[in-house]
Amino acid sequence: MLLVFIALYLIATLLIGWWASKRVRSAADFAVAGKRLPTFMVACALFATWFGSETVMGASSEFIGDKGGILAVIEDPFGASLCLLLAGLLIARPLYRLNLLTFSDYFRLRFNRSAEVVSALVMAPSYFSWITAQLVALATVLQAVSGLERDWGVVICTLLVLFYTYIGGMWAVAITDFVQTLIIIAGMAALAVDLTMQAGGIGPLVDTAPEGFFRFFPEADSGAAMGWLAAWMTIGLGGLPQQDIFQRIMAGKSLQTAVRACYISSGMYFSIALLPLLIAYCGKYLYPELAQGDLQMLLPSVVMQHTSLGMQVLFFGALLSAILSTASGAMLAPATVIGENLIKPFFRKITDAQLLRLMRFAVVLVALVTGGMALARDNIYELVGESSAFSLVALFIPLMGGIYWKKTSPFGAMAGMLAGLAGWLLAQWTEPWRGGIWLEIPAVFYGLAANILALVMGSFLRPENRVEDLEGGEQRV
Repeated sequence: MLLVFIALYLIATLLIGWWASKRVRSAADFAVAGKRLPTFMVACALFATWFGSETVMGASSEFIGDKGGILAVIEDPFGASLCLLLAGLLIARPLYRLNLLTFSDYFRLRFNRSAEVVSALVMAPSYFSWITAQLVALATVLQAVSGLERDWGVVICTLLVLFYTYIGGMWAVAITDFVQTLIIIAGMAALAVDLTMQAGGIGPLVDTAPEGFFRFFPEADSGAAMGWLAAWMTIGLGGLPQQDIFQRIMAGKSLQTAVRACYISSGMYFSIALLPLLIAYCGKYLYPELAQGDLQMLLPSVVMQHTSLGMQVLFFGALLSAILSTASGAMLAPATVIGENLIKPFFRKITDAQLLRLMRFAVVLVALVTGGMALARDNIYELVGESSAFSLVALFIPLMGGIYWKKTSPFGAMAGMLAGLAGWLLAQWTEPWRGGIWLEIPAVFYGLAANILALVMGSFLRPENRVEDLEGGEQRV
């Protein structure tokens, strides 16, 4: 019976995507929903940016693991909530006024074509691990419920997400995100209440927790403090220069709508994303034998073995909603960047209809790459961490410099992006040979330091800039 409900839910998702596709008449409709979405719909879309496999399965497994507790999940949900808050404070206002389709459009307008290309080449691949994590989670859920072989699950889930993202673009993503957010809230809240009551309330859960399990701040040593800061920054700052955040902000019908949606979504994420952590902790407390295997499967196993059919429908509806909403937005984001910033410039005279076809072609390309990766990878939390660190070390500093430091030059921005990425990769490569305090410094700090130094030095060495080009914006939508 549960399989029937899941099948009906997936069919309903496809139908929503098909219905949304009727609103797509231009590249702007496909990329940013024609800038016509109301506040709560934008907030739901922003909330759904990260509320996917990492939050429900990845973060919850880290929370109850051997080195678990609050300190194990600073990156998500706390860092992700911070990112949505900072999006409203730092980037929504200056970027919304420019009426662009992609983040890389901003790098071209503020700097030059070379900065656009480099930012696109960094940004697009950064999504591949993120999307792969969602496809792995979807396949894992189908395997747990139906016994379907994982590889077949990856193929089916890739085709499902590809279909409704391809035909509906941002309209399909936004509408399904809205519906799925309501299902997420209902399903997670119901299960959290049910398991907490089975455990006898919050009291017994707190009393049996290991020492330091609910510690929020790290111990007073440099290594722990740096790791804590890096966890906050990975998504908290690294998520800001990301296309999926940008698209959702730009889809708002007004500047006020975009800013309000960022603040609302931050509050939604901070509160709702705590529910999977509570559910996982209750599951480990009530059924410790299930915590002996793959912790990423603890929540599905608890629900499958120890709850009623109604609760199973609510939970798996919420879980599938969370993963599908994240996967579709993540698949659309690099596709629009590839189509708009990497392929389109090779065509001198391209119509809007042709650009729309290019973006849809890019969706297929991204689906093929990430589907292949999902067949070879399986650690959800690790995959998501890779994605956010990539954009943090390369794009965050040039973005902030471009918006808030008028002396940032095209040469400085380019130097910062390349140096940040090189510094991060070099720090990871040399980790086995680093010792003492140098080993305690996370690789992202080396990348950020290299980025800042190169951007500042490059901007003073070659100080030309194009900040005046932003005066009138770029009317694209």
